[in-house]
Parts: sequence; structure tokens; C-alpha cells
Amino acid sequence: MDASRPEPDRPTPLSDQHNIAFRGSNSRLYQGNNGNFLGLIETLAKFDPVIKEHVDRITNDKIRDHYLGPSIQNELINLLASVIKSAIIAKVKEAKYFSVILDYTPDASHQEQMSLIIRYVDATTDSTCIEESFLGFLDVNDTTDQGLFDVLQEELKSLDLDVDNVRGQGYDNGSNMKGKHQGVQKKLLDINPRAFYSACGCHSLNLTLCDMAKSCRKATYFFGVIQRIYTTFANSTKRWNILKENIKGLTLKSLSSTRWESRVDSVKAIRFQLPEIREALLQVAESDNDPLASSEAKSLAENELGGFEFLVSIIIWYEILSKVDSISKELQSKDMLIDIAIESVQGLISFFTRYREDGFSKSLEDAKEIAAGMDIHPMF
Repeated sequence: MDASRPEPDRPTPLSDQHNIAFRGSNSRLYQGNNGNFLGLIETLAKFDPVIKEHVDRITNDKIRDHYLGPSIQNELINLLASVIKSAIIAKVKEAKYFSVILDYTPDASHQEQMSLIIRYVDATTDSTCIEESFLGFLDVNDTTDQGLFDVLQEELKSLDLDVDNVRGQGYDNGSNMKGKHQGVQKKLLDINPRAFYSACGCHSLNLTLCDMAKSCRKATYFFGVIQRIYTTFANSTKRWNILKENIKGLTLKSLSSTRWESRVDSVKAIRFQLPEIREALLQVAESDNDPLASSEAKSLAENELGGFEFLVSIIIWYEILSKVDSISKELQSKDMLIDIAIESVQGLISFFTRYREDGFSKSLEDAKEIAAGMDIHPMF
């Protein structure tokens, strides 16, 4: 085939490389919503005479087996996935030793899916580096420790990877995964004592934050206020427009119930726009026809955002969450090394130690400065 001419299968690797969905709601050429694959075929037909001839024969009903339908598209995707997976496995075998990272969650159809990631040293290039390669989702019908371990063993066997070469394992903090007596990590250690277990640092950090906030009633109340402020504006386009007219920077965000470190975005938007958000709440209280919304907005503006305790709380929580969020992002970087991770966590511990000594007094001064600008009496 002439290398200067577009190849008939060019849409397939292009779609894969750019993570573009193949199929649409329609599977016929030159019809709306027929997906990216057929759309690329239509585009190539404008420049490639061979593809144009094939497409013309399809549209003129001269052939029925045109090899562009949904089943063929799925087959192409599976073939490409097989080639990519084979290349990854070859690198893993070259490295010999590897670690496994597992996590599972139900999908939209309520089927448990477990993701498998292999971590290894890639020495096939000039610059040796650590790689983490996703190898697929595994169907899980039994989420007990034994059921998950059996799925892992079967998958490693199908990939022709020796379980004795596992040198590390990383999971979340679920008892069926990390349990030291019956968990997946214990079962793997029983057959391979060198498979060192390391809990997911980000998940452990998240659980620590959850416990920290739940252990304090004032913290629970504080985040309740943050969510109430967001809900007041988000439940009405009219109220949201009032908010947008008053703030020009960060927009309000709802709290995340699972990723506590991400709550820094919710706190940050209010922390640095307190006067503007308070003014927006007062406008809602005066103009909204909904008595409940009007009452809620007035209460938030005068009692919560008008109270010195809330000002101090939001400054303290922003300082804590922004530092934790920074460390969390570092821990999630794919090139993170264990020594750097330990150093980062130790730095976070040092921050909390220092903050315990002088953080409150500094937050108090910052809160007094904000209170002066908002005409709030700086007293608890």
C-alpha cells in the first residue's frame, strides 16, 4: 500500500490514541449521530479513492458485508487492546519483578468491576523508569477476600505472569483487601512472603480526614454551613445569577462526601470572597419570593457569615485542607517515589505540629482583619 495515502484502518488507532468513543446512536453512514469511527471513514472517503469506492458501494447497497458495523468496531477495539496488553506484558517479563494494584467498585449495571494495574521498572528504553500500566477491568462476583484473591490469581495466570515474582501489593483500606488475617494481602503473602503490602496512602489520608471532622461537632456544623451556602444559590438560577453578579473569581462548589481533601475547593471559594458572598446572600434575602430561601439567606448572612467564629473557622480549615490537598496530589503523581512520599508525609506532620503552636493566633489576626472590613465585631 502506498504510504503517502491514508490507510483504511487509520481511524481505529487514531480514535484509541485520543480516547474517542467509536460508536454513536446510529450505525449508518452519512446519518446523524453515527459515531466518530464512521465519521472518520466519511472524512477519509473524501481523500482516499479506495475508501471512497468502498463507501459508495455500501451507500448504493451493492454490498452487505461492509466490515464497518458495531461488531467489527468492537473486534477492532479488542484487537488493539490485545496488542497493547501484549506489549505491556513483554515489558513486565523483561523487568521480571512487579507489583499489583487493585481496586473495585460497581459499574452502572451494578456489576462489580476490579481494576488491575501492574507497577514495574521499564528498562526497555534508554532512560530506565517506573511504569504503572492499567491492564483492564475484571468481573467480580464474589467480593470476599477469597473471591477477590481467586480473580487476581486467575488473571495473573492468564497473563502468564508468575505470582512468585510479585514484590509489592497495594489496595485500599477495606478489610477484605488489607486484612492481616484473612485479607487479599495476607493470602498473597502466604504463597509469596516477598509481596510487600502497602496501603493506599491517599485513601488512608482521606479516612483520617473523615474521622478528624466527624470527631468534632463544630467541624460538622461548619461544613454544614458551607453546604447550606452552596445549596441556597444552586437551587435557583435567579439566586445563582445574583451570586455571579457579586463574585468575579472562584465559583461555589458543593462538598464531596467521599474525597475530603477536595473540600478545599468549597472552602476556598468562600474564604477569599466572604464580603461578596455575604452581600449576595443579603440580596437574596431581600428579593427572593420564596420565604424559606429568603429566611435561610438572611440567617446565613447575619448569623454565620456575620459571626466572628465562622471567620476564624474558615481560615483554619482552609489552611489545613490546602496543605493536605497539596500532599494528596503529590502522593497521587505517577512518578512518586517512596522516599519522597515519606518526606512529604513527614512534612505534613511537621506542619500540623507547628500549626498547633502558632496557627490559631495567626488565624485570629487574619480573621480580625477580615472582620474589620465586614463590620463584624471580633469577639466569640
